[in-house]
Amino acid sequence: MDPVVTRFAPSPTGRLHVGHAYSAIRAHDHARSRGGRLLLRIEDIDGTRSRPEHVAAILLDLAWLGLTWDGEVIHQSRRLDRYAAALERLRAMGLLYPCFCTRAEIAEAMSAPHGAAPLYPGTCRAIVEPDLSRPHAWRLDMAAAVARTGALEWSDAGRIVPGDPLALGDVVLARKDAPASYHLAVTVDDAAQGVTDVVRGVDLFAATHVHRLLQALLGLPVPRWHHHALLTGADGERLAKRHGAPALAVLRERGEDGRALAERLRAGDFPKAAVVPTFTS
Repeated sequence: MDPVVTRFAPSPTGRLHVGHAYSAIRAHDHARSRGGRLLLRIEDIDGTRSRPEHVAAILLDLAWLGLTWDGEVIHQSRRLDRYAAALERLRAMGLLYPCFCTRAEIAEAMSAPHGAAPLYPGTCRAIVEPDLSRPHAWRLDMAAAVARTGALEWSDAGRIVPGDPLALGDVVLARKDAPASYHLAVTVDDAAQGVTDVVRGVDLFAATHVHRLLQALLGLPVPRWHHHALLTGADGERLAKRHGAPALAVLRERGEDGRALAERLRAGDFPKAAVVPTFTS
């Protein structure tokens, strides 16, 4: 079996909170317990929101928790040529189309059955001669992509998940204001960095259907996924910045013991949601 390689890949658009710490610990311990490596990747492709001071704080927070990583820290903002090459390959396959819709236009046009995620209705898919001088995003023609790859599946914590990328519709792979979307960038980077095991929160479970599809289209290796439950506060709400989750920097600056916090999280001495993905094996 190949050596295990995991990664922790935060976006420096704000300060890390305890939920981030839990995910970083899970990725770190998954690698270390198997004699493997943990990589640190800064997903700073969103140039309008990413901040250097948040990058510096991430490094301090991880060290405060007692976590270590291997090799140099990778920054997505320095890898744009890789994403451009992947986009060009998909474009050459006839799988991308430009989307000129504004957010307001998309919101007005989108609809979905009760309880389902709204899907982009394909407004721009049929444009014959698009004017590429206008601001536009690039969307993946999901039906055409799935027809090209056929049925796919992936492993989550040892269980086989049938792929269902059609459920997410024609996702954006390059935004109007960014050269690549999260879906494209993480898929390209995980392959380039030799990541064998992706350890991340269950909130990203659905995105894995898209990532598995992109791997098949681009001929990239397929890692194993391990989606973990999310931490919640005493009110049962998921820990997030918008819900006032405690920032690690604040705890660190108060003089609290980061290694002790990490041990508490490892021991489950913190409210956490029993939310797991549902799928058939």
